[in-house]
Amino acid sequence: MDGEGPQTLCDLCVAQVCCRLDALCRKRADGSMSLIWAPLFPQELADQLLQKMATQGTLNDTTVGIFRNSEKLRLRRASIRRCKVSAEAFRLAFCPHRLLELDASWVPGGLTGADVISGLASNPECRASLQKLALDGLSLNWGSLEGDGGVSVGFGSLQGLRTVQLVNTDLTDDILEDICSLPQLETLDISRTTVSKLNALLQCKSTIRFLIAHRLHRLDMSPVRLLSVFTQLHALRHLDFSDDHLAADDNERRDADESVRQLLWGSHQGLPSLVSLDISGRKTIGDSAFRVFVESRSELVFLGLLATGLSSCPVLSSQKNLKVTGEANEKQLCEALRRYRERECFIREALVHLYGLTTDTDKPQPDTLKLVVEAMLSHPESPHVHLVATACVFNLTTQDLAEAVPVSLMSRTVSQLLHAMRTFPNHQQVQKNCLMALCSDYILQDVPFDKYLAAMLVIKWLSDHEEPALQRMAVAVISILVAKLSKEETAQLSKDVSFMKQLLAVVQQKAMLGVIDSTLKFALSALWNLTDETPTAARNFIECQGLELYEEVLESYYGEPSIQQKILGLLNNIAEVEELQSDLMDEELLEHILGLLQDSQLEVGVRYFAGGILAQLASRAEAWTLDDELRSTILEQLHESIVAWPHLEQEMVSYRSFRPFYPLLQTCQPSGVQLWAVWAIHLVCSQNTSHYSGMLDKEGLAELLKALDAHPDTHGDVKRVSQHIMLMVQEHQGHPEVTNVKTEPGKS
Repeated sequence: MDGEGPQTLCDLCVAQVCCRLDALCRKRADGSMSLIWAPLFPQELADQLLQKMATQGTLNDTTVGIFRNSEKLRLRRASIRRCKVSAEAFRLAFCPHRLLELDASWVPGGLTGADVISGLASNPECRASLQKLALDGLSLNWGSLEGDGGVSVGFGSLQGLRTVQLVNTDLTDDILEDICSLPQLETLDISRTTVSKLNALLQCKSTIRFLIAHRLHRLDMSPVRLLSVFTQLHALRHLDFSDDHLAADDNERRDADESVRQLLWGSHQGLPSLVSLDISGRKTIGDSAFRVFVESRSELVFLGLLATGLSSCPVLSSQKNLKVTGEANEKQLCEALRRYRERECFIREALVHLYGLTTDTDKPQPDTLKLVVEAMLSHPESPHVHLVATACVFNLTTQDLAEAVPVSLMSRTVSQLLHAMRTFPNHQQVQKNCLMALCSDYILQDVPFDKYLAAMLVIKWLSDHEEPALQRMAVAVISILVAKLSKEETAQLSKDVSFMKQLLAVVQQKAMLGVIDSTLKFALSALWNLTDETPTAARNFIECQGLELYEEVLESYYGEPSIQQKILGLLNNIAEVEELQSDLMDEELLEHILGLLQDSQLEVGVRYFAGGILAQLASRAEAWTLDDELRSTILEQLHESIVAWPHLEQEMVSYRSFRPFYPLLQTCQPSGVQLWAVWAIHLVCSQNTSHYSGMLDKEGLAELLKALDAHPDTHGDVKRVSQHIMLMVQEHQGHPEVTNVKTEPGKS
């Protein structure tokens, strides 16, 4: 199903089989897989399993072995498109089946058209049953084609064929002759092949209904002769004789354009069944011939007119049921994106015009976005497609438009943006387009995608750019992404010292100028989240001279609480790591932080984080290396300051876990240390009881609070706050329907 609804049970089951193939299979002597036990699969389910393996990228010489069991896994419509399957693996896995359709297009690794034809022809049932065959992008290697006993085989051996697709192959005139001898041939696609003559088509003039002949760059026929062939195809309903408008002009194109012009002028003289014509890319046809053609064909259902200059002709306005590819409006462009998915030249053209039409759009267009994403998927290595497609994505998801798009489609869209950033690291405009599209609170917060990969890609981009507006966006994106990472991902990210260095460079750059802007705040938030319960990141921060930088910033931004909170928050993270506490044992630094704790004019948020640093450091008397009198003062001022703090309604901090509070809640700790810890727990529990009450029980803090309350030496202020916490949790557990909004781990 498309992402607008849940997956079917069948889809989920097939996906599970794909994921668990290693457990469900044994290996044969040649290394291929065989199902240990296989029921008789419903036929459609076998096709679906193969398709799933192909689209997931898990189909290869090893896994394709399960389909050698043609009795239990009966394939009818098989697709191995773009899957690396060798000729031998293909022969063993697919040729025993009674196939109706086979798509072996763009298979890498040496599989040839000759391998496919000879393999299929070796099965008498397949000779008669196969109706559709697609070999796009393969080398046909026709010289190697021989049947049993040296008897030649070819397309003519597969007498049931009705549809043959050979796009972008080394098709020759002789092979075309063989194909056209098929008695039931109805559809033929020979686009971008090397054929020079189309006379062979006359062999199937009474059966062929769909002919696709896009960009035949070696065609060598006079306009008169070509027109003569076309007009004799009496059963033809669809003719695609389009061209690549981006290719250089040559004599062959002019001759072909002249053939089309004559065909349009004399439309009443031939092709009596024609209802669909594609001449996209042919720029020299002219309005007059086109108008005559349309006016004489009232039964037309489709016209391909992209890059012809004809899609705005007035004659089209009277054709209400006619589908058109062109650039006159968005409907025509979307039709082009649907029909020309594999043709890069037309995809580029359509996207360029679509970008212009969507620049100021304020209407959600998920169907259009889906087509843009599919274009990117179809041309994963094309910088030209991605340049315009990423710009279109930005237009179609900017402001609030993304919120009206199905989440699964947005997820696929972001995945394609990340693919573009990874594939084209040196293409500045592609990178810029992707970054602008990603810079959305909704996308970063609510859309599922690989946030670790995104953070790595954006920080890499940031290292090479200092343009203020883009730097601000990049740092904002990183700040949000880091807060969304799992603890394991954060630890993995922290191993890359360049990530830390780049964010510190932004902070230093801003601090040197003395500015207070969103870029500085985002960089500080990112560093805060990066070091949260991640000792490796905290250590890297110190080794990158971050501590010295933060001491300077803390002093120079004394009157800026939003900056101070983020700096002190990161220093809290360092103070929570026992082996790094010695790096903070600087008398001048601690006296400055103590001054912040004591300053009643400062916001409670600043004093709270100052208190957290001091509580962590003072909690370990055995590790204290400074003057004992300073520690005594800190402990005294912690208690004295905290009892005067008002209750805060606004959320100030959130915690991934309460583990850093364990040592602070021991009954042997001084009251100032204990009081800071219980005040902090009370703060977050009162603001988000549903989230933190469960964490208290799960992590064992409820028992520590009970122990504090019961201990005779616990200070009354600590007991009072502890009791409030336990009461709050009990009330919530007694009334679970009274819940708060869940808080995501991370700092704001």
